[in-house]
Amino acid sequence: MVKYFSNDVDIRTTWDLVVSAFWQRYPNPFSGHVLTEDVVFREVTADQRLLSRRLLTKTNRMPRWAEFLFPANLSRSVYIVEDSIVNLVTKSLTTYTWNLNHTTLMSVKERCVFQESEGRPSLTRLRREAWISSGVYGFSRPIQEFGLARFKSNQVKAMKGLEFALSNLQGLRLTVAERRHGVSPASKTQ
Repeated sequence: MVKYFSNDVDIRTTWDLVVSAFWQRYPNPFSGHVLTEDVVFREVTADQRLLSRRLLTKTNRMPRWAEFLFPANLSRSVYIVEDSIVNLVTKSLTTYTWNLNHTTLMSVKERCVFQESEGRPSLTRLRREAWISSGVYGFSRPIQEFGLARFKSNQVKAMKGLEFALSNLQGLRLTVAERRHGVSPASKTQ
């Protein structure tokens, strides 16, 4: 049995700015669990799509009840692969992520699609889906329930991190625009 999660969110920002923020979301105050992110592969295809593969390392704190079931030396780091496709023609960013280790304990697969909202280019629609499974006989149901609850709380943090990156980019855009028009930061406060 697999636990499934999905939600749709409208982000009140243009798609191009959301995509820029996506690449700049780490580090942020909401992502203390993200230890590293490395680009493993990046390519622009003949049809002008950007393909990327990144490897992320995250911490993974177990619930107290699980500490009694699993060895103390079980790694608390989780290695995650993120494949992404940016399509400038359809104005979409699609990501696929999955964990590489601890897959018998719990496997989490996620797909996110960031798409310019039809008829409303000032909005970006995010569709997030996740599939959570466990291969631990006799404990798969509580492990999946825990995984689903953890995923839901982490996706809230992920949105806050994206919003943080967006606010940084929007602040940078304002500063650049002000400099182009001869407004100095000092003159704004007077």
